[in-house]
Amino acid sequence: MLDTAGAGVRLRAMSTETLVDVVRRASKEQLRALACHPELRRLFLEEIFRRMSDHFLPEKAKYSSMVVNWRFSGGDDDGFDRFQTVIEDGMCLSGADLVREPDTTITLAADDFFRVATGNAAVATLFVTGKVRVKGEYAPAVRFAGFFALPG
Repeated sequence: MLDTAGAGVRLRAMSTETLVDVVRRASKEQLRALACHPELRRLFLEEIFRRMSDHFLPEKAKYSSMVVNWRFSGGDDDGFDRFQTVIEDGMCLSGADLVREPDTTITLAADDFFRVATGNAAVATLFVTGKVRVKGEYAPAVRFAGFFALPG
């Protein structure tokens, strides 16, 4: 939105390090406000999923195959934004197309995901406090973060 307003700020052009720093410096209230704005939430989620393959460590996942569906509160029709990540054959593909049957579905608030995906929060802490829900197999959810070089 800042780019279309002529401010010269493009999320896609930001380095991952800058994006991580923006999330780290943002207050919980600022991240919640971002997550509550439908267009900005979707834009931010799309950007994180676009960058996933850049931070994927294929050597860590060379014998793994999993399909993870993601649900983030605040989305469209049923109240969720949905994405899917497929890891197989040493590759990682992520996006909004939900074409594969998931092994697991992870549900969490978008603002919590922003912090986890940028290395600014521990998923284990969110899981223990009930802020992350897992449906299906737990193993993919537990192993998932180990397949990425999380910034931080």
